[in-house]
Amino acid sequence: MEPGTLPPAFLAAYYARDLREALTRVARFKALCSPEEMILEEDGASATISLAWPFAGEDAPAALVDAAFASFVELGRRGTLRFIRPLHLELSGTGRDVSGQSDYLGCAVVQGARRNALILHRADLDAAMVSHNPAMLEVIDPHLARQRQEHLSKVSITDQVRWALKRLLAGQSPDVGAVAQELGLTARTLQRRITEEGGSFRQILADVRRELVRQYLADPALDMNEVAYLLGYDDTNSFYRAFRNLEGTTPARWRSLH
Repeated sequence: MEPGTLPPAFLAAYYARDLREALTRVARFKALCSPEEMILEEDGASATISLAWPFAGEDAPAALVDAAFASFVELGRRGTLRFIRPLHLELSGTGRDVSGQSDYLGCAVVQGARRNALILHRADLDAAMVSHNPAMLEVIDPHLARQRQEHLSKVSITDQVRWALKRLLAGQSPDVGAVAQELGLTARTLQRRITEEGGSFRQILADVRRELVRQYLADPALDMNEVAYLLGYDDTNSFYRAFRNLEGTTPARWRSLH
């Protein structure tokens, strides 16, 4: 985590005004370093950092998840010169010895969660970065923004929509407008570009749900209500009907067979 050896997303973060802005910069520019998505959400007195690998076909290796969360905490500790102590860490796997993670982070580690997430004190996001440098940001920001736009332009619109849907699905059923807003496009432009690639929004949504449902059903820690929620269905009955149409059997039967 020495600044001189950091990738662009983290280098820009060190020059941010406070930890909130630093983590927001990491989330924005992380795609320039790896095909990984970092999501920062604030709610009440806590802030949550969760991770997603939109193009992965299997769960992320545990060591990669550990390294990612450690890097966010280390960024905060070095950048603010404060001992940032998370509220707790949530890990989706089970059966691991997580004493090392707990000792380093200084907090409890909860296994068997429905996601990988680091929970911080929201007040810690207000901590000033001692390395704040507005002049350097004026130099770095436009360059990174151009690189990010060039990177996105090389990704097919279908893959961009898949990425956005995986981000938006949990707890809601996103429409074309919501996905277009996420991608910085109008709904009409998004529809046109999807059509130009020979696809449809409905088919992309169905494909994403088909991919995700198999991952979720393979995890015995998730019950059917949670699976339905994560896939954006209004209720469990809607999920059951859609799954039967897709697979010709019930989710419980599919889980027992696979």
